[in-house]
Amino acid sequence: MTPARQWAAALAMLAGVALLLQLVLSLRMGLDAGRGALHGLWQFLGYFTVLSNGLVAWLALRGALAADGGRDLRWRGCAVTAIVLVGIGYHLLLREIWNPQGAAWLADLLLHYAVPLAALAWWWVFPPRVRIPASAAGWWLAWPLGYAAYALVRGAMSGFYPYPFVDVPSLGMGRVLGNVAGLCIVFLATGFLLRALAHARQRPA
Repeated sequence: MTPARQWAAALAMLAGVALLLQLVLSLRMGLDAGRGALHGLWQFLGYFTVLSNGLVAWLALRGALAADGGRDLRWRGCAVTAIVLVGIGYHLLLREIWNPQGAAWLADLLLHYAVPLAALAWWWVFPPRVRIPASAAGWWLAWPLGYAAYALVRGAMSGFYPYPFVDVPSLGMGRVLGNVAGLCIVFLATGFLLRALAHARQRPA
């Protein structure tokens, strides 16, 4: 197995372990609250962090099975952009609002720090071999926009909003849409930065 495939396999395993641990914790919370395992699963699937870690795990697994280690997978840049912003956003905006302990602390560390750093390193050490078109970063916006629509529909159905900045009852729809627009601008800028990084790494020394 080539180094690129080994790295992709290790990243897929890391993200998979993080997701499995968080799933077990979510199911347990649902059971402990008397609302059942399905409720825990419903909560688990509501977070951008979880879905983005899942996207990374899926693409890294595909990379581990590909001859080139997945370096030129079409949505790899989207996954790396999303997971990098998971780490940055959590560290800057969300880490102070709760204090996980024990297994929850480990899941928090893996999902928000270890996987984002490993995915960014994957992009750095094994950049795409082909030039990334400027339009790609725009297409990658489908991921956060799709999640925003999903989160708002879920929230309207259940009353559960996973993040404070999309909490419609507290903020109002206008402000939430403004928050989504701002986060999408940050996502687009990060995508362009990762595109530039990949192109810089492609240049011969």
